[in-house]
Amino acid sequence: QMQLAESGGGLVQPGDSLRLSCAASERILNSYYMAWFRQAPGKEREIVARVLWSDGSTWSADSVKGRFTISRDGAANTVYLQMNRLKPEDTAIYYCAAGWGVSNPKGYDFWGRGTQVTVSS
Repeated sequence: QMQLAESGGGLVQPGDSLRLSCAASERILNSYYMAWFRQAPGKEREIVARVLWSDGSTWSADSVKGRFTISRDGAANTVYLQMNRLKPEDTAIYYCAAGWGVSNPKGYDFWGRGTQVTVSS
């Protein structure tokens, strides 16, 4: 069973940057999407960005477009989320996921434990 491990979260000020990493314990299937979701207190889990492993095509939510970038390292079975110009509303637990769900969290088979991102002055 594949395991996903996120890293890179932390406490930053508005306008700062962070880079999240998610390392998979085994080779990621080409048919999988690798995605970043986030969940803020009292809110539903929402997708932030995803990448299709087979061709590297990406998609990001309107709320982060132009600020966040998802990328991958196929050889290392690792996906990244570069987050720039962070805002307080980006504060959440960020989860890495693998599966066929596209933007639906219920369609993802594997999840990391999450990493906390807090944006506060």
